[in-house]
Amino acid sequence: MTAPADPVLYSFRRCPYAMRARLALAASGARCELREVKLSAKPKAMLDASPKGTVPVLVLPDGQVIDESLDIMRWALAKRDPEGWLARDDAALISTNDGPFKHDLDRYKYPERHRTDPLGFRARGLEFLREIDGRLAVACQLCGPERGLADAAIMPFVRQFAAVDREWFDTLPLPHLKAWLAGHLASELFDAIMMRVKPWSPGDPLTVFAVPQDNQGT
Repeated sequence: MTAPADPVLYSFRRCPYAMRARLALAASGARCELREVKLSAKPKAMLDASPKGTVPVLVLPDGQVIDESLDIMRWALAKRDPEGWLARDDAALISTNDGPFKHDLDRYKYPERHRTDPLGFRARGLEFLREIDGRLAVACQLCGPERGLADAAIMPFVRQFAAVDREWFDTLPLPHLKAWLAGHLASELFDAIMMRVKPWSPGDPLTVFAVPQDNQGT
């Protein structure tokens, strides 16, 4: 009997939206065919599935397309959620991350593209980081003592913010946020989802994305 086809995940290794989708897929134990995308040469198969042309895109075996990262996270965790990530969600905090904070992050990281003064947007982004640091002073994760969906959804964007000017970031008095970020970046789960693969082309050998269950701990 032929095994059912795996979902196909179009992803870009360094994209924070794609990172959080991969984190949830890995935490759920899902198995996918991974297709790494070169953003300057997006494959036609991905654009046919999702004409908006952004990653991640998950194409299910029945042809259904899920092309929003949070929807991919919730789809995966609804199927299997061994760590209880769905119980540790915060839609309002994620909305602030995806809205005002991402707006400020883009203009801090890419000032030439947006023709902006990056320091003003850096200062505004720092306000959000201070909010997170305050929450983490109460518990070591955003929604309690254990990592959950909110942590996985927000951490990749904080990682990106920190990397713009690491020397400056390291001077900030944000001890709880720094410990939280370092813990996630050092986790076996994060290491597993950051596998390096070459950009996909039709006819390439299949690349399986599946994190062994014993690699899902912190």
